[in-house]
Amino acid sequence: MRSFSYVRANSATDASQAAQQAGAMLLAGGTTLLDLAKCGVTEPETVIDITHLSGMGGITVDAAGATIGALARMSEVADHHDIRLAFPAVSESLSLAASAQLRNMATIGGNLLQRTRCSYFRDPSAFPACNKRNPGSGCAAIGGVTRNHAVLGTSEACIASYPGDLAVALVAFDAVVETGNRKIAVDDFFLIPGTTPNKETVLQPGEIITAITIPVSAAARNSTYIKVRDRQSYEFAAASAAVGLELEADGRTVRDIRVALGGVATRPWRARDVEQALAGKVLSAELVEKASRLAMEGAVSHAGNRYKIELAPRVVARAILKMGGLA
Repeated sequence: MRSFSYVRANSATDASQAAQQAGAMLLAGGTTLLDLAKCGVTEPETVIDITHLSGMGGITVDAAGATIGALARMSEVADHHDIRLAFPAVSESLSLAASAQLRNMATIGGNLLQRTRCSYFRDPSAFPACNKRNPGSGCAAIGGVTRNHAVLGTSEACIASYPGDLAVALVAFDAVVETGNRKIAVDDFFLIPGTTPNKETVLQPGEIITAITIPVSAAARNSTYIKVRDRQSYEFAAASAAVGLELEADGRTVRDIRVALGGVATRPWRARDVEQALAGKVLSAELVEKASRLAMEGAVSHAGNRYKIELAPRVVARAILKMGGLA
């Protein structure tokens, strides 16, 4: 790890201005920054400490929805009584992420901006070819070990999967990222790699996440987050699904359904084809299983990750059947 300058910001404006400098990086929980610095992926010239900025760590839930400050800790949001009632999938996605120690440190803003766990990306000495690190150098993962890589939203330049859980739930329920200057739907916040996998979000230099807002809905209140992984804890998803369901008065017909996938795509993935196939329909196990297969439309596998094309629809179906009382 090389030497760097340390700056403690006094305001979000100060932090934003400082972050526009070349080689500057923000420090909130530090769980991602420190990790990547140890790997040699990130070598900041200036670290800007925003941990003590006021007004960015609150959590409020009212009739309109939830507002979560970017500096709120993962564990605080997961355990918040009103979040658990109004947005159970959000609470569950956080509770199933990382370890208890990391959840106590990591912030919501930092969680959204975490980088991929692609082993090729995180080992620059052994694998110099990585378009996320060095644009134009190639993708060492293609043709390599791909068990944990994406099958949706990939390109010839990158097949790294987005590792987060929270963002999957936020995409499902139309959450919005707030910065000092604009509001961005979470579904528009993350970019697919295309030919520029080094550009992962629409944030501009110096632009800082200040809060996340989530509108209330009956589907969000009746929601779940299911995560399938190789081991029970402290592991990233092989496939996950955030599902919310609102039924008509008959308790069988779908009025509103939200479905998003994690662990299988280069960004949090909204499964709108599944939603459209079930909207207005009477739920049945057969219909749900058929519709869930639409989640993998356009999927492209690379040898070791082919199993995800079979796994993901089963995770989606399990979540829908659970929320519909059919599981």
